[in-house]
Amino acid sequence: MTGRGEVRRWPWHVLRAVAVLVLLDTLAQAALAGLFVTGDLDLLTWHAANAGVLSALTVVQTAAAVVVRRAARGPLWPAAASAVLVLLVSAQQGLGEARVLAGHMPLGMAVFGCATALAYGAFTQRPGVSPPAARARQEVAE
Repeated sequence: MTGRGEVRRWPWHVLRAVAVLVLLDTLAQAALAGLFVTGDLDLLTWHAANAGVLSALTVVQTAAAVVVRRAARGPLWPAAASAVLVLLVSAQQGLGEARVLAGHMPLGMAVFGCATALAYGAFTQRPGVSPPAARARQEVAE
């Protein structure tokens, strides 16, 4: 908080923007995979290259979520979920490079679901509204 009762909102704007980029890039990954499976073999190179972009974006999202936690006194769940997404994307890359499609394809759906949940959560979380337990602790301290 910057002052009494005032909440820093800019970290939330950054997190929301990055969450949308992660979600859109995850969708692009799925589209590239689908087009590759239909026979356009050149798209496998694009799919592999975009995996690096997605990996970098998830790290940026995790950093943004940590800033939300620290600077805006936001909840812990975005940072934790973003860190889990970094691990999922790393595992996804490893399975893809090893051509283990039996794990790569279902994990891709898990990555998409996690990215969707993070974007949804970032937009539905109201900055400055603390959970009931945190509010009760704050009232006791005052």
